[in-house]
Amino acid sequence: MSNGNGVAATLGNAAGTVAEKAKDVGSTVSRRASKAVEQVKQAAGKAQKAVVEGTGKARKAVSQGTGTAKKAVGKRVAGAKQSLAATSASARAEAAELKRRKAEKKVAKKAVRKAAAKKAVARTATPPKPAARTVAAKKAVVKTAATKKAPARKPAGK
Repeated sequence: MSNGNGVAATLGNAAGTVAEKAKDVGSTVSRRASKAVEQVKQAAGKAQKAVVEGTGKARKAVSQGTGTAKKAVGKRVAGAKQSLAATSASARAEAAELKRRKAEKKVAKKAVRKAAAKKAVARTATPPKPAARTVAAKKAVVKTAATKKAPARKPAGK
């Protein structure tokens, strides 16, 4: 269906050129997309490695930190146990001392009661003897009167 102008050939050539350009653009886009995909895959791999390394470091740090914390807690607990043991021992010693003192006081009170009872028995057994009265000779005390001059009186003011 050609009218002789060559329009069909020109349109055919243009369509072929457009098809080639589209093909070139498609392959370029495909290549670039492939490169982008490859880069994304590489970045993902690096990120995964970083995460794995970071996780390993974190695990190591946590395990070391846990060990340190366990040691610190162990020391603190040991110190508390020691303190409690010392306090308990001193309390037991104090209680024993108080019991000993109480027993000593009890024995002392008994001894005082026995002594008082013995004195009472001794008093009632032997009546007191009347004391012999001795009259001491009194010496005569000689008093001498001191002669004092009376102080001179001032005349009353007029």
